[in-house]
Amino acid sequence: MKKALVFLLLLHGGFAIADQVRIDGGVFTPLYGSAKQPVGVDSFAMDVTPVTNAEFLGFVARHPEWQRSAVSPLFAEANYLHHWQSGSELGTQAPPDSPVVNVSWFAAKAYCASQGKRLPTVNEWEYVASRPIPGADIRQVILDWYSEPTPEVLPAVTSGFKNSSGVISMHGLIWEWTQDFNSAMVTGESRADGSLDKTLFCGSGAANAADKSDYAAFLRFGFRSSLKAKYTVSNLGFRCVQESRKE
Repeated sequence: MKKALVFLLLLHGGFAIADQVRIDGGVFTPLYGSAKQPVGVDSFAMDVTPVTNAEFLGFVARHPEWQRSAVSPLFAEANYLHHWQSGSELGTQAPPDSPVVNVSWFAAKAYCASQGKRLPTVNEWEYVASRPIPGADIRQVILDWYSEPTPEVLPAVTSGFKNSSGVISMHGLIWEWTQDFNSAMVTGESRADGSLDKTLFCGSGAANAADKSDYAAFLRFGFRSSLKAKYTVSNLGFRCVQESRKE
């Protein structure tokens, strides 16, 4: 029965609910850097929801080198997909429609590439994440989520708030990998060069924030800066984007 379920998931795309929405390009002021200069973002398409367990299960079935038992320790920590029952079965801790977590940046990047997509840049992600949530205070939503422990079983990717761009669960469900996840924290080629941008830290950054009330964004940047590409975290997943087709 379990093998039949896996087959059906693969046959039907694995609860493939991550349709995309077009994000029109524009300008916004990111919450890092002392210059507070607006940044331009080109138009692109973003997945409506994060990638699900079922979708990632289909990926590892097609690309067995990314299965839990086969992945190189250079590309993922030992906790990689550890909440799955096995390399080919999700189990009770990983519902099919919940976001896949415990995946490294390398694995997330490979998944997106297999779909003809890529991970969003920090600027793209933050640009969309800054869109308002109708009927809710976005900052309070984020801070309330940050104050709560991560549940053992994550809810469905469609359970979160939808913002004005039509993108779901950017806040309140999981953290998400970006293509250049730690680039905002380092101004040189290495952390050893001592050129960390101190305006990013929650304490010293408050004086130079584009919006002094957005403490939540500093927490987000601080989390990203602590990551390495092979890390796997129980509340860290991803979604994909792709270049917008010219009309």
